[in-house]
Amino acid sequence: MTSPSQAAADGDSLTLEPEGIPGAPGGKGTPDLAGRTPRQLAWLRFKRDKTGIACAIIIACFVLIAVAAPLIVKLYGQNAYDFYGQDDGLLNSYGLPIAPNGGISSTHWFGVEPNLGRDVFALLIYGIRTSLGIAAVVTIISVGTGVLFGLTQGYIGGKVDYFMGRFSDFMLSFPSQLFFIAFSPVAISLFVNVGDQEPWWVRPLVLIGVQFLLGWMSIGRLVRAQVLSLREREFVEAARISGASSWRIIRKELLPNLWSTILVQATLMLPVFVTAEAGLSFLGVGIAAPTPDWGLLFQTGATYYSSDITFMFFPGIAMVIFVVAFNLLGDSVRDALDPKTLR
Repeated sequence: MTSPSQAAADGDSLTLEPEGIPGAPGGKGTPDLAGRTPRQLAWLRFKRDKTGIACAIIIACFVLIAVAAPLIVKLYGQNAYDFYGQDDGLLNSYGLPIAPNGGISSTHWFGVEPNLGRDVFALLIYGIRTSLGIAAVVTIISVGTGVLFGLTQGYIGGKVDYFMGRFSDFMLSFPSQLFFIAFSPVAISLFVNVGDQEPWWVRPLVLIGVQFLLGWMSIGRLVRAQVLSLREREFVEAARISGASSWRIIRKELLPNLWSTILVQATLMLPVFVTAEAGLSFLGVGIAAPTPDWGLLFQTGATYYSSDITFMFFPGIAMVIFVVAFNLLGDSVRDALDPKTLR
């Protein structure tokens, strides 16, 4: 008969060590389990969103076109400032393209501009560069100012929060579009005397200034609301009790929890500034000819739409694709950073 002690000894001799069991934690042939950071998890979620990936590729193409506009136009062989319709006889006596479909040909892929005869493809490439560049600068400084304003307002609180909030309310009370139209000519006159030649940098500077002036409050309020919630959390209280300075608490505890909100809001603000800049140029208070601009293309297209509808087609399609892609990208980024908001 086998004693219990012998059975236990025999059982121990038959028991395999965990190291020899494939699939056991730490066993041979089993990869070590590694945790993922929130950033890695967000990237994995974003990669599974086919719409977000497609929109990101489209936006990257627009940015690449804007950055490489001089090289693209040089390889294309046409310039955005040469009057091909007048020099090459591509326009009739009314200033309209002689060839059908706006003068589209192997030489001028998107046709030629009515009246002046400039190449539409080259105008569109440089127009994207102008509009996107101005909107990007406005977005960067608006986000920076709004985040700083909201952090200060939400973290300090008290009277500082009250007076900063009233200032934000005052700025929000201005009708933005009407203010842009009315104030832009006044701002331009501050830099240029009557009868003087207007420098090239004046209108971009004015457009950036007037859009920034009324464009930072929304993200400022959003950041303030987030900070008011975060400053009462346990990890912030623990950092405060440990003796951490306010700057360290903001930099190490608050900002890392605000990046997702800031990034999503920035992706939604940029297309708004692009359309606002194009609208101001369309109304005649933005970029002035002969500088290529999306809004000026729409202005020319609206003037000659009855006789040359093709001219409006390409700038319009490009604007729609850009705005829709950026809005969908913002939704995809929001869903990746905050899975609770998944559609």
